[in-house]
Amino acid sequence: MLELHEVHTYYGDSYILRGISFTVGAGECVALLGRNGAGKTTALRSALGLSPIRRGSILFQGHEISAEPTYRIVRRGIGYVPDNRGVFASVTVEEHLALAERAARARSGRYTIRSIFELFPSLERRRKSYGSRLSGGEQQMLAIGRALVSNPALLVLDEPSEGLAPAIIDVIEDVLRAVHQDGTSILLVEQDYYLATALATKLFVLSQGELKFTGTPDALMSNEQVKSTYLSI
Repeated sequence: MLELHEVHTYYGDSYILRGISFTVGAGECVALLGRNGAGKTTALRSALGLSPIRRGSILFQGHEISAEPTYRIVRRGIGYVPDNRGVFASVTVEEHLALAERAARARSGRYTIRSIFELFPSLERRRKSYGSRLSGGEQQMLAIGRALVSNPALLVLDEPSEGLAPAIIDVIEDVLRAVHQDGTSILLVEQDYYLATALATKLFVLSQGELKFTGTPDALMSNEQVKSTYLSI
């Protein structure tokens, strides 16, 4: 589904990603873990063309995408939930979803505005509310719904649990598990170790722009050195 090979990314003169390689297979849920500044968000931004890479290769469904603009990458079938949620203050919930659905250019699938409201009933109750009137949890649900309504082959999420109440995190966990079970591949950046290990089928741990661990949730749970050194657990 998604392949990064020896990717090197800089911000100005700052060397952020130092030759990382990882894959997200069809139907997998993959999580990137690490402390702040480890390079997790940069890995997502590199895959989406938001942070151009200096060296390396990025493929999506077998196509080289590292030189493509972000809008073309997304149109290939990637749904993105950014860490800042990207909700527009003066646009209603329903309008957010309708615009995303239209931008998908008739890519058909199981996710419609109606099904998003079934996943997140609180959004239906707020369908006419502007983005500025939503709580943080409602904004995150909207950001996820907006990505899903494009019926992506790969859903990419950056810190979806950040700043949310435990009850909202439980809702998001249930939705992401259902999305994964329906066959959508997921790439997740998450600092919540317990949420990541509950959802992911494969985990990568980054530190200072390098991969330090690759394995299953069970393998990470039993690796005390990696948890204490790179995750402070």
